[in-house]
Amino acid sequence: MRKNLKLGLFGFGCVGQGLYHVLHETKGLKAEIKKICVKTKNKPRPLGEDIFTFLKEDILLDPEIDVVVELIDDAAAAFEIVKTALQNGKAVVTANKRMLAEHLEEIYHLQKKYGKPVLYEGSVCGSIPIIRNLEEYYDNDLISSIEGIFNGSTNYILTKVFEERKTYDDALKQAQALGFAESDPSLDVKAFDPKFKLTILIAHTFGVFVRPENIINFGIDRISSLDLKYAKDHGLTIKLIARAIKAGDKIYGLVAPQFIENTHPLSAVRNEFNAVTVEGVFAEKQLFVGKGAGSFPTGSAVLSDISALTYDYRYEYKKLHQKNHLTFSNDATVDVVVSFTGPVLVSIADFEKFKGGFQGNDQQNMQGIVKLEKIREWSLQEGINVILAPGAVVAPWVSVEREAFTYA
Repeated sequence: MRKNLKLGLFGFGCVGQGLYHVLHETKGLKAEIKKICVKTKNKPRPLGEDIFTFLKEDILLDPEIDVVVELIDDAAAAFEIVKTALQNGKAVVTANKRMLAEHLEEIYHLQKKYGKPVLYEGSVCGSIPIIRNLEEYYDNDLISSIEGIFNGSTNYILTKVFEERKTYDDALKQAQALGFAESDPSLDVKAFDPKFKLTILIAHTFGVFVRPENIINFGIDRISSLDLKYAKDHGLTIKLIARAIKAGDKIYGLVAPQFIENTHPLSAVRNEFNAVTVEGVFAEKQLFVGKGAGSFPTGSAVLSDISALTYDYRYEYKKLHQKNHLTFSNDATVDVVVSFTGPVLVSIADFEKFKGGFQGNDQQNMQGIVKLEKIREWSLQEGINVILAPGAVVAPWVSVEREAFTYA
């Protein structure tokens, strides 16, 4: 039987306003917002003053409020809200992917300790119900990989660069103007945002808690005009791809741009849309596509969690309890194209297997197979860009004797 829920909402920005709109457009959902906690005083808002408060205690200590909905930007403050809400016997809905990625294992134990659920469908890929599917549909499938486009902002930018011939800077400004990218876009364009989402999905896909800093990420902010020309000359596009694979008893994960063939399903995922591909032994490969950025798509995902709470739904973390004894590792290799401008920034010795290279417009390109940790090393050096080669896969590293190559 569905419950009548009273909600306390933290944050009334893009997603918070989207939630308020979709909640009041939805018929049959027995939930109402009693109080909204905001930070900035004297700010024009579309609702009356009576519903707002500036004190978190007005929500966290209110015995009438059943569910705390956390939609703020501050990850540290968000975690304290979630923790206090659980301690006070309230269920939680959140869309804060950074907070979840940094504290997911602790939040899992807090749920067990206090007996209240935390739902967070809106934290990963906007309107795509991927977490619920991993928990319910794929609960007993032997999943071998999960990958896709997890960030709508960067996908919007790359779409405009390739389809409308915009510069990277112009495409970024347009994404910011539409609310798809923040005023400080570094979490998006440097691939931290999709890394946080991948961290969350690894827990539900493979039952492994991994710290986000252990996953290597390389963004799109270093893509050069020569990289774009190479892609267009070879019938390719570039997408920022997050992926995790299982090989043996290890899970390998990486977020990096990749050259994608125009016949590849992900090449058709445009603008702010996200896509998730799940590959399993039984269900084989399935593709989910939906809007990953914007007020209403994320608001609708938050609303679905609130609806689920009306019939006492909670994540069971089924993969975690299967005791597969999997561990996360970066001891893997992948095929990459590296471009750089300095004379000695990259050498053949950096590659496990060097395949070739070329020069043009004062830029050098080298392609070959490298260890994932080499990509992390390059991400910390200015002047180096890394794009995964078409069809590249992350594979466990096997020690082999290096071949000798000559680079002209």
